[in-house]
Amino acid sequence: MPSLELTFDTRDGTCPATLLTPSGGHGPWPGVVFFMDGLGIRPALHAMARRLADGGYAVLLPDLYYRHGRYAPMEPARVFADPEAKKGLMALVGSLDRDAKITDAEAAAGFLSSRPEVKPGRLACTGYCMGGNIALTAAGAFPGRFAAIASFHGGGLATDDASSPHRHVQGITGRVYVAGADEDAHFTEAQKQLLEQALATAGIDHRVEIYRGAHHGYAVPDHPAFDEAAAERHWKALFALLDEALPH
Repeated sequence: MPSLELTFDTRDGTCPATLLTPSGGHGPWPGVVFFMDGLGIRPALHAMARRLADGGYAVLLPDLYYRHGRYAPMEPARVFADPEAKKGLMALVGSLDRDAKITDAEAAAGFLSSRPEVKPGRLACTGYCMGGNIALTAAGAFPGRFAAIASFHGGGLATDDASSPHRHVQGITGRVYVAGADEDAHFTEAQKQLLEQALATAGIDHRVEIYRGAHHGYAVPDHPAFDEAAAERHWKALFALLDEALPH
């Protein structure tokens, strides 16, 4: 199972990352940037990135908390049950403002495109929770860079904040797929409608839907809200999006 631990330079330092490629066959392959959720890099995300890579993609999984130094892998259930640990988690999430998200996404995409394992041309990106926000933010900041953009149980996608991704979607040329959960205060029905309106007004090829019965975190296997049926639905939708937008 080809996997490389490496680093790339950003405006603010050096970002550790894992580059995963398909277990069989020879590259180069279409490139996908995998934006982590708020709980950071850990075995569950590596497993997800491996499944994505084995679908025929070169996947870059960057650790976007590099500005804060090394940290032990977080266990979601323990973090959510410990007020101090949860406070620390929220501080990490809050440290990534729109500017940091954009500069990190630019560095990650540029690095991935430079790798010999990756086919020339546009990339794709996918993200979960916090990473779902980053995926849409990156697409808006670099509207021609990504052929496909996916966000799963992303938070803060359509809010009153000036940095809300829905305010910056103009010009996106890739296909956008957003899947929320109906038990998720981070992406309500009102926010869904606001995001859909922004994407439609901008003329973007998009689909925004809610996975009924699912909760925030449904796609990530170590999350307390993991839902196997919703997770499999997410994989089916993600591979359909990528396979159509990024020819092998």
